[in-house]
Amino acid sequence: MNIYLVGFMGTGKTVVGKYLAKRLKLQFIDLDTIIEANEKTKIKDIFSWHGEDYFREKEKDAVAEVSRKKNIVVATGGGVVINSENLKRLKESGVVICLSSSPEVIFKRTRTQNHRPLLNIDNPEKEIESLLKKRAGFYARADFNIDTSLKSIEEVAQEIIHILKSVQN
Repeated sequence: MNIYLVGFMGTGKTVVGKYLAKRLKLQFIDLDTIIEANEKTKIKDIFSWHGEDYFREKEKDAVAEVSRKKNIVVATGGGVVINSENLKRLKESGVVICLSSSPEVIFKRTRTQNHRPLLNIDNPEKEIESLLKKRAGFYARADFNIDTSLKSIEEVAQEIIHILKSVQN
């Protein structure tokens, strides 16, 4: 079974995904890494050189690519669910789990990271709140939601394992 972790940046998709994959002995895939390999450049450069629309097209291609694989844990980019075709592909090929956090926790986790193009602005806290509001309806379409604000990586992974057991029964 494929496990897709969706949600806003800074909610723990990559760290939880890596830990979960190791624990379940599955392959871990970071969707942004696939995009960077395909484009032979960094995500922040794709955004600055070609814009968000171009990036979203490349993201859609990467979703199509990974959705053909089996027994993987995938950390997606924060905006992957904006495209309904992406979400449909993910749901058809696995379970979609949205990791969420409060805007304050997200800011705390991301404030020192300069590789996040959507936050390289004057008021990143305001942008986080704005984007969370815009994307809330999309994130709500995931199969399950886990708030990671006050949980350790291990606790989130354990909750996902519990979800997977309930889905398989």
